[in-house]
Amino acid sequence: MGYVVVQGQEDDIIVKRGDMHTALNGDEVKVEVRGYRDNNKRMEGTITEVVRRKQSEFSGRVEVHDHFAFLVPESDKMPVDIFIPLHLLNGARDGDHAMGRVVEWTGKTKNPIGEIVSILTHESINEVAMQGLLVENGFPLTFPDDVLEDAARYPEGVDKQELKKRKDIRNVLTVTIDPVDAKDFDDAISFRDLKGGWYEVGVHIADVSHYIAPGSALDTEAYRRATSVYLPDRVSPMLPERLSNELCSLRPNEDKYTFSAIFQVNKEGKVKEHWIGKTVIHSDRRFSYEDVQEIIEGSNGDHRDELLTLNAIAQNLRGQRFKKGAINFSSQEVRFKLDETGKPIGIVIKESKEAHQLIEEFMLLANKTIAEYVGGIKHKGENVPFPYRVHDVPNEDKLKVFSLFAGRFGVKFDLSTPTSISRSFNKMLETVSGKPEQHVLEQLGIRTMSKAVYTTDNIGHYGLGFDHYCHFTSPIRRYPDVLVHRILQQCIENDIHPIKHLEAQCRHCSDQERRAMETERAANKYKQVEFMQSFIGDDFDAVISGVSNFGFWAETVEHKCEGMVSVGDLSDFDDFEFKEGEYALVGRSMGLRFAMGDKVRVRVAAANLAKRQIDYAVLELPANAGKRNRTQLPGAPRSGRSFGAGDNKPGRKGGSGKVNTNRKKR
Repeated sequence: MGYVVVQGQEDDIIVKRGDMHTALNGDEVKVEVRGYRDNNKRMEGTITEVVRRKQSEFSGRVEVHDHFAFLVPESDKMPVDIFIPLHLLNGARDGDHAMGRVVEWTGKTKNPIGEIVSILTHESINEVAMQGLLVENGFPLTFPDDVLEDAARYPEGVDKQELKKRKDIRNVLTVTIDPVDAKDFDDAISFRDLKGGWYEVGVHIADVSHYIAPGSALDTEAYRRATSVYLPDRVSPMLPERLSNELCSLRPNEDKYTFSAIFQVNKEGKVKEHWIGKTVIHSDRRFSYEDVQEIIEGSNGDHRDELLTLNAIAQNLRGQRFKKGAINFSSQEVRFKLDETGKPIGIVIKESKEAHQLIEEFMLLANKTIAEYVGGIKHKGENVPFPYRVHDVPNEDKLKVFSLFAGRFGVKFDLSTPTSISRSFNKMLETVSGKPEQHVLEQLGIRTMSKAVYTTDNIGHYGLGFDHYCHFTSPIRRYPDVLVHRILQQCIENDIHPIKHLEAQCRHCSDQERRAMETERAANKYKQVEFMQSFIGDDFDAVISGVSNFGFWAETVEHKCEGMVSVGDLSDFDDFEFKEGEYALVGRSMGLRFAMGDKVRVRVAAANLAKRQIDYAVLELPANAGKRNRTQLPGAPRSGRSFGAGDNKPGRKGGSGKVNTNRKKR
């Protein structure tokens, strides 16, 4: 059976197998409530309509018969085989491993009708795994033909008539600063010295809305995806390459359409005035973050003086944010070095440096300014419906538990006001900076926070300390930014036509963002497991990064690779009890203790690529393990039950109106 999770409703609606109809795990549906189930008085219902499919593509094995074929899906999330007419096999043969797409499923037949979109028989294990992760989370591998045709019809360059409608700043120094391997450049910075201690700094964003007409095939597909997905070896883009990497991308030495926020600002970060509108720019130089960081640290390079001035302004803007209550969570990124086959051969831990902060601060300034501008406009006496990016204050109960835990590391939390809470977080982050427990406390602190979402209900952004905030700066990879551009232009032209069902669109974009994050997390875990297969039997220093009733997770200090030590493997030493409020496993007999943030020595016992799971065996107890502290645990390490990274949240997951089921294939 399955169940439907309805937003705002405490109890799920139970749906029996025969009442599921064509609904699959994760689909958004309409359900008719019939009554209550016997014994537990839970509501029962029948699914009457599938509003939106989570997944339409599936991998599996091809079975070819005389007059028809089937794709037998690998995943239990598709409970029936997919009927493939012979003319839609597209070259697939009996026994091939292939990817298929459902093209019709009315419910009148048991099996959906599909087509083969790619043959995976001769693809690498990595290719199959990465494609599988994308389709499992509802991100299609290809764009429909009508979308590609829509994208192809736009010409190169800029149009003379369009130029007359825009502010021309092609003669102002303009640069892009991005990762060294970036292909889509959706933001640029311009700089001009106005003398007298004032500077003109422009934040220029690819004008994607110029190319995407509302309701077009391109727009429909962009909304459906809502976000690009970044995996270790590829990008699944929101827009076709014709737009994302060519027409919209702010490539050097090319004229481009942009939507801009241009500021008059001094070196201290004081903004005197600003201008918002559509522009045309010409990027003079493409910088990588590394290029700019070298200049900031003293090297010579192109436009050195301008970059140093921009950095000084950015650092002052950053200081102002933290004084006003923003929380300084550092962004530590683990990236994989891959060989030509996609296999990880090394891990690089990248931290946010001043070059990253330079771009970040000006993007934050632009996002805040746009949200404030639209937030101050009325339409028929009401606020203009707008997709704000909001972040609520932390949950009080979670905060209390976390503050007790943080006290173990010498941090005292003041929970009296939202401002004092943010100051306490910043003090904690400063205290543990550079220490092994830094990453654990940061991640646990982030989990304590509310999740940022898109909504028309502006409650402000607690983490950034802003009363108004939106996403304006990345329309190539985020659909909410496209919506922001459209509404912003209507406000500038004083021709406002509120978007119908905007809140539902915001909810969809938030859902897609979560799915993208889950996909990226799973792909990174896959690469971690693949990397650690080379270290079976090796020992590493680690920090306990998560605890549950069935064991604890430990993250290696050197590689940031997380694995599981199951409670079964600890049973020789004590009978452990999970203390949720203490984030710890505590031995009932001897008082042995394994808690979040503890340093441990582990051995890699197993690395299961198919399940994306790493098993560790613990070699040494933490220094504060308990009454009978023993440096070396007796007995040889054993590998036992293993758990993947996704197991740290046991139980069912779901969202508003989503089906969740684990039915077996029949």
